[in-house]
Amino acid sequence: MDTKPAPGTILLVDDDCDLLETLTEQLRWEGYYVTACASAAEALVQCRDTQYATIISDQHMPGMTGLEFFGRVRDLQPHASRILITGVLALDTVVDAINHGEIFRFLAKPWSRAELLATVENAVQRYRLLTDNVRLRADTMSLNRQLASANSDLMEKLEQLTAQKRELDAAHEALGSNFEHSLELCYRLMNTFYPLLGARTKAVVELCKKIAATDDLSFEDRRVLITSAWLHDIGLIGVPRQVLQKFFDRPRDCRPEDWKIIQQHPIYGQTLAGFVDHLDAVGATIRGHHERFDGKGYPDRLIGQSIPWTARLLAVVAAYVETGLRPHEATQHLVKESGAAFDPEAVRLFCKANQVEELPRAITEVKVGDLRPGMALVDGVFSPSGLLLIPEGQQLTDSTIAKIRSHNLVNRVTQRLKVYR
Repeated sequence: MDTKPAPGTILLVDDDCDLLETLTEQLRWEGYYVTACASAAEALVQCRDTQYATIISDQHMPGMTGLEFFGRVRDLQPHASRILITGVLALDTVVDAINHGEIFRFLAKPWSRAELLATVENAVQRYRLLTDNVRLRADTMSLNRQLASANSDLMEKLEQLTAQKRELDAAHEALGSNFEHSLELCYRLMNTFYPLLGARTKAVVELCKKIAATDDLSFEDRRVLITSAWLHDIGLIGVPRQVLQKFFDRPRDCRPEDWKIIQQHPIYGQTLAGFVDHLDAVGATIRGHHERFDGKGYPDRLIGQSIPWTARLLAVVAAYVETGLRPHEATQHLVKESGAAFDPEAVRLFCKANQVEELPRAITEVKVGDLRPGMALVDGVFSPSGLLLIPEGQQLTDSTIAKIRSHNLVNRVTQRLKVYR
């Protein structure tokens, strides 16, 4: 059965051929698509093959009354608006039709043209509302299922990260590592999960260190700001890679459900940061670094001074790095958004503390055969035995590329080669 009819598709049923022809011409003249049937049996066949927005039937027909016809059609056409034509509007007919929910309207003979058209228009509008409601409910249920699945995936990822954290804690205690080593491990985890995430984190940390070097912050605020800078985006490792890649490369392609996941990362970051640093101020700073000074940020829509001071500072630094603009243009963006997205005092302190900085470059993964002069290595290149061939950050030349390719012919280079674009 065709389940997507035009809203103006109408089925006419009447054994009076003259009346059937007249009604058909009137409705077609008004732009409706009309199927005309001279008997209820013929109309039932049509109803099994085609979905109609409105069905109009005479009450008195040989073999089957209009109400009997509607009773059989109801299951075939549950959303169609049913209009009964009758010459004698008997009370028992009205009561029976209402009790069984058979009809939408009556048309009593004789009727006026205006009455006919108004009744049909209302019937078509009713059908449109019913079918739109069904579609919207189906879309809502589908979206709810998708969100439930996404939340389940996030919880599973959080459980996996919690287990990884316990392993990291055990290694930390066994090695007697200090606090900075824990931060370095978190940085490496982010860098391994998504290299651009690691590069941006490192840039944010360096800028925050310059702010911390001024006399405008207390000792505690300095510690909170720098620690939060290292951990501010750790919650993003709980985001599916395909969603994260879309968020970084093509944010306009993110769907509403993608944004719901992304906007939860400060909350997950606060939770994960609690495993590394037990200061509540660090967690609050991470949670608040995507809040806006005007209250339009996320996840809590905090406004103005209700956003922690260190979170307002971190928001400015993170935005400067994440714009992807040239330093001068990025700074202009901060100044322009001062008082809206950012605390003006935080912007002032950023401009005071930081000179023009080079933003992190985009990173891509290449094969040995795709190496080109001018590329710079993100990580050092090692032989299978652990021998360093080319150091980290080395800009490639024809000779260094030839060295890597020659070595690859003898001992295949199996590591992932990442370069700055």
